[in-house]
Amino acid sequence: MNAIVADNFAADFERLKPLLPGVYVPWLRALREEAFADFLDKGFPSTRQEDWKYTSVAAIEKGRFVPAAAAAEVCWDVGCVGSQELPGARVMVFVDGRYAPELSHLGSLPAGVTVASLAATIEREPERLRAALTPAEAGYASGFAALNAAFLCDGAYVGLAPGADLAEPLHLLFVAATRNAAAHVRNVIAAGAGSRACIVEHHVSAEALPYFTNAVTSIDVERNASIEHHKLQDESLLAFHVAAVRADLGEASSFASTSFAFGAALSRTGIDVGLNAEKASCNLDGLYLIDGRQHADHHTRIDHARPRGRSREFYKGVLDGASRAVFNGRVIVHADAQQSDAQQTNRNLLLSDQAEADTKPQLEIWADDVKCAHGATVGQLDPDQIFYLQARGVDGETARSMLVYGFAAEVIERIGLLGLRRRLENLLRSRLPAGRGIMR
Repeated sequence: MNAIVADNFAADFERLKPLLPGVYVPWLRALREEAFADFLDKGFPSTRQEDWKYTSVAAIEKGRFVPAAAAAEVCWDVGCVGSQELPGARVMVFVDGRYAPELSHLGSLPAGVTVASLAATIEREPERLRAALTPAEAGYASGFAALNAAFLCDGAYVGLAPGADLAEPLHLLFVAATRNAAAHVRNVIAAGAGSRACIVEHHVSAEALPYFTNAVTSIDVERNASIEHHKLQDESLLAFHVAAVRADLGEASSFASTSFAFGAALSRTGIDVGLNAEKASCNLDGLYLIDGRQHADHHTRIDHARPRGRSREFYKGVLDGASRAVFNGRVIVHADAQQSDAQQTNRNLLLSDQAEADTKPQLEIWADDVKCAHGATVGQLDPDQIFYLQARGVDGETARSMLVYGFAAEVIERIGLLGLRRRLENLLRSRLPAGRGIMR
């Protein structure tokens, strides 16, 4: 990171420190200072680092994105919010990373369920967040994570007491509305023993604007609890999106993750799951659908740390134009994780000669009583299948759209939440040349 870029970030940090939530909380002030020092030390990742070998973030480093905490107050049209809401869901709306209660509707929450903005929780009950915001012994995974900790302004806090059940899905709608703004979003989900919830993290933009989203979501799932986390990134094609999701699983708990990347000029999503107790299980599904010169990167890591854990991973990508996708899926079965069961699949469909997919599934097995498998494919549409449809009266464009839809819909159909599934089906059809003519 050059001196000018570092000086710009330092000036922003000094200017914003008194305005960020928790300024009077000693441990949080110290955490922010340490995180910013770590960011200056690490800088932005470079392609010389193995995990970032195929993803250059130089455009983010060179861009002058002003932290949204310093941006002018904005208001997004209520009607536009309504068009994005999932039917039957409780909705929290964030504009440029800051909670907008006037656009949200949570209703009366069940006993044992707390849903609030992170900024409000920091001000009222900072100790409730101390463990979640404190970095692990290994420190911050990247300069982006350190930058998020230094500038974190708002996000969602979801607390579930033991046995609590949030029956309706919770829709966290993040709207970018300011040109050249940077939103450092932090979400914290704490699920007590035996609790349940379904959470949709949805990133969109008010219009075609350049901006930067840097989001971190931490999820703690205790014994016998069950959490679904669906992440939909449908940002402006001029935007940059970097996100990290970390889930720590307790005994016999379950975690289901889906990640959909449809927007942004450059997006990178890292998902780390720790199966840290016996019989913990996780399902990770994902779909990236990109065109033009879009770049979508997914890095996942599943740590089987204890015996009898189960993991399933299924990612697909559809690439057109001169787009590029990166998938790196790492599954580690530690020595104490006997009788682990892990399966991982990544499949990519290239619709043009210029599109490129770099896929790297990895299994690291240190136990001897396991059942593990992985696989990856990169290919194009089958001309025989296109010919079969054309022979039955389907024109070429519709035939190709039908085959692409069938390939991608396999991931969407695995979602149990009907409102989200319908939204994704419509997004998929809207991006295909003859997609509107494809029936459900």
